[in-house]
Amino acid sequence: MVARIGGAPRPGAPICAVDEAFADLFEGNERYAAVEHEVAASGVARRGLAVVTCIDSRIDPLAVFGLEPGDAKILRNAGARVTDDVLRSLALAVASLGVTRIAVVHHTDCKMASATDADFVDAVTRATGRTDLAFDPLAINDRAAVLQKDVSAVLDSPLIVDATVVAGLVYDLHSGRLTTVVPPTSADAPHEAPTRRR
Repeated sequence: MVARIGGAPRPGAPICAVDEAFADLFEGNERYAAVEHEVAASGVARRGLAVVTCIDSRIDPLAVFGLEPGDAKILRNAGARVTDDVLRSLALAVASLGVTRIAVVHHTDCKMASATDADFVDAVTRATGRTDLAFDPLAINDRAAVLQKDVSAVLDSPLIVDATVVAGLVYDLHSGRLTTVVPPTSADAPHEAPTRRR
């Protein structure tokens, strides 16, 4: 059993005053908008890159990969999993927004690798007070195997152009370095092309 997966309040308890819930965001936005900043001419990924990574708030994808706004498409969810909706976004990014390579990036010290699906379901059940929940948290029980599975999901998808290069990487939160777990490949690479579902 995971030790309290979140700091969730009791069901029904307000997290903060509704009228002040986003006041800090507007204050921050005022400071941002007060300074002139450059905006890319289009939404096309200048470096042809899409990154699927985790929602962990300790990760700054642009800084980690040496990117600037406009360079890449950044998709984030819990555990950096390749879900149907991630594939939807990747398909559009490849077809319409200049993406030619996709990095699926897990990281060390990930909460999704610290417990089982059942633990996470239980945590959500306790947080909401609802017992009829049916969802798959997609916990990570073997990082290498899960990365291979998710990279394969991208390569196997009929929505993704065959020439798109896909890799599975791990980001070390403490050293700041990337490691390749699933080497870059594409669906049309010789001797490595998976059977496509058409």
